[in-house]
Formats: sequence, structure tokens, C-alpha cells
Amino acid sequence: MANQDVVNRVIKVTARVLSLDPESIKPTDSFVFDLGAESVQSVELVASFEQEFGIEMNEDAALAVDTVNGAAEFVAKFLK
Repeated sequence: MANQDVVNRVIKVTARVLSLDPESIKPTDSFVFDLGAESVQSVELVASFEQEFGIEMNEDAALAVDTVNGAAEFVAKFLK
């Protein structure tokens, strides 16, 4: 599992991009089904995660990730 700092930063970015309260976002939330992300916002999330963490991700692989915790784990792979 990704460390708590990565999870917290993913939640912060997700809240900013989707205009949500960070306190309302849980690691198990689905970007689409629980948080209401649309396809354009999903692309914006990927770009925002890249900017937040200073990494480059494969966009197709990143877009396949569907939960907050999944995104944190995906990002954590690039931080090693």
C-alpha cells in the first residue's frame, strides 16, 4: 500500500480538480462512481498528479486506475 503522505496528496489533488471537500474523499472511493469524475476531469487528474509529484506517467495506464487508493499506489511506483 502507498504511504499515507502519498494518499493524502492524491486526495488533496483530487479535491482540487473535482471541487470537493478533501474530508469527504475516502481512499476506497471510485473517481467515477463515488466522486463523479468525468472523462475530461480524469485526464486533468492524471496531469495534476504528474505535476504534484514531479513524475511522468503513461496516460492510458493511469486512466485505467479507478480508485483514490489505486492512484496513490500507482503514483508511489514512480517515486521509488
